[in-house]
Amino acid sequence: QVQLVESGGGLVQAGGSLRLSCAASGRTLSRYNMGWFRQAPGKERDFVAAISWNEYSTNYADSVKGRFTISRDNAKNTVYLQMNSLKPEDTAVYYCAARLGLLPTTLVADYWGKGTQVTVSS
Repeated sequence: QVQLVESGGGLVQAGGSLRLSCAASGRTLSRYNMGWFRQAPGKERDFVAAISWNEYSTNYADSVKGRFTISRDNAKNTVYLQMNSLKPEDTAVYYCAARLGLLPTTLVADYWGKGTQVTVSS
């Protein structure tokens, strides 16, 4: 069993930056592909970014390309999402997910965190 805990969310002005972290416990993440998703109020959960277990592959939603960067530190069992040039439309609860095999670019995952709130004010 893997427990994922997100942190780093908060309130930031448009144009600002935040760095989200997703720390795992219970099992090493080193063989899991990891992803970030977000869900705004009244909307579906959407894919944001994903990274392969060996860091060879990354994938981003078009809406965040060039602004967000996903990375991981397998020694720390942690995945990060650096978010720059934030916009009000980035406001959502951000979730991390772990998946063996394929990159988690859909809502199919082996494990999910409980999320962290990001609010971007205009």
